[in-house]
Amino acid sequence: MRFPLLLFIVVPFIEIMLLLKVSEHIGALYTIGLVLFTAVLGVNLLKRQGFNTLLRFQERLNSGEIPAQEIVEGMMIAFAGALLLTPGFLTDTIGFTLLLPPVRRRIAQRILRSGNTMFMGGGFASQAEFHFRRPESGDGETFDGEYRNESEPKPSLDERDKD
Repeated sequence: MRFPLLLFIVVPFIEIMLLLKVSEHIGALYTIGLVLFTAVLGVNLLKRQGFNTLLRFQERLNSGEIPAQEIVEGMMIAFAGALLLTPGFLTDTIGFTLLLPPVRRRIAQRILRSGNTMFMGGGFASQAEFHFRRPESGDGETFDGEYRNESEPKPSLDERDKD
């Protein structure tokens, strides 16, 4: 909890300091132009990388494989897009780095290899380990299911109507 809070405090100060230093050297108008240029360039790269990742995602699905790599890369591309739209040179540098396919693939592989992925939503947060295994022969069974947190009390009919 402390690390994200620290980032939200420290990163804007670093960005302001960098913007002031750059504007001292090249001027305020050129600095604003450079920030706008990196945003436009970033959005164009973001579209291209996102589309390529979506195509690989569909290819994996069509071949019967789990597109875990592409899912993680897609989240990283979305994060890079948010960084590129944030004015500043530090966030742009991190965003452009995440848009480089070799860097992004390596980070995504490391995340997937760790086996620990944090999922949040629906009022709970849990850490789960995933082990994907394809059956050697095609006669494996597929199970479909849903997750329900049994430790929480079920809402009564009156409580459901209020929502």
